[in-house]
Amino acid sequence: MEAVVVDAGSKLLKAGFAVPDQAPTMIIPTQMKRILEDGLVDNSSVEEITVDPVMRGFIKDWDAMEDLLHHVLYAGLGWEIGNEGQILFTEPLSTPKAARERLVQMMFETFNVSGFYASEQAVLSLYAVGRISGCTVDIGHGKIDIAPVCEGAVQHIASKRFEMGGIELTKLLAQELQNSNPLVNLSISDVEKLKEQYACCAEDETAFEDTKLLCQKEQHTLPDGQVITIGRERYVVGEALFQPSILGLEEHGIVEQLVRSISSVSSENHRQLLENTVLCGGTASMIGFEERFQKECNLCSSSIRPSLVKAPEYMPENMTRNSAWMGGAILAKVVFPQNQHVTKADYDETGPSIVHRKCF
Repeated sequence: MEAVVVDAGSKLLKAGFAVPDQAPTMIIPTQMKRILEDGLVDNSSVEEITVDPVMRGFIKDWDAMEDLLHHVLYAGLGWEIGNEGQILFTEPLSTPKAARERLVQMMFETFNVSGFYASEQAVLSLYAVGRISGCTVDIGHGKIDIAPVCEGAVQHIASKRFEMGGIELTKLLAQELQNSNPLVNLSISDVEKLKEQYACCAEDETAFEDTKLLCQKEQHTLPDGQVITIGRERYVVGEALFQPSILGLEEHGIVEQLVRSISSVSSENHRQLLENTVLCGGTASMIGFEERFQKECNLCSSSIRPSLVKAPEYMPENMTRNSAWMGGAILAKVVFPQNQHVTKADYDETGPSIVHRKCF
């Protein structure tokens, strides 16, 4: 049986057997609904009770995560109790040591896995495009991670993490649409879908400013029949990544952050980092984002000018969204056959701290 690869994000959980050139078998929301004692979903209360096991990329509700993984592994992927296989987890940048230990403990003591491995998402996203060195810009639902990687090792001192991501852009779009459509009642799930369908990036800052004067408007009918008009709001979402002041943040834009990150690595590694920059995460697949990102990079000084890596042709089209999972599938094909993973014997002998020695 192939090892299972799990990439648990703030919005989506991706899981499947390690087949690198295929998309994950399961892509499901991480958010869960609270179930009452009698087994019925709680529809009686006015406000639906939801649980978020993962927030800003990190597992926060371990009981809920255990329930979610039980559903994924046994009901979704067909594991049988007593005959569990091997598992590889992707990890966000700067995962706390205690969280790594708790995960490996859960896997061996609750799920009885036969083998465990974990690797950082930045490294895995590079593996997915056939690189071991480069720089990843991962724009997730709850965070943005910028990580230089040299020979398969994340340069943590030069890495940057921002507590903002797709959810902040969704809230921004909701605010913009509410201002221009004051009579329309919008739910956050409606706005999330509108963002995925309409949000885009202007070609450059000048083109964005031009949308103030002239911008084509479209009408969209919501599931409940309300009609909403969308115009310039769609460009504001993408622009916020290049001008965070739109979100009220005193931060540099995403390309400037990338340049600063690479600049703080030893200059002998600059070239391989610059020539192998990878965009990943759901927000990075926004219409026009990649083109705008590369255009902004081309405006950088010649000494530090990042260049984007294209995904190999044999990889699925949606690789930007699933690159960490696909890299995990590639790595699983190496670490488990070569016995580089944490075995049950390793865990029994050393305990949860073994994860720091074998998964680095």
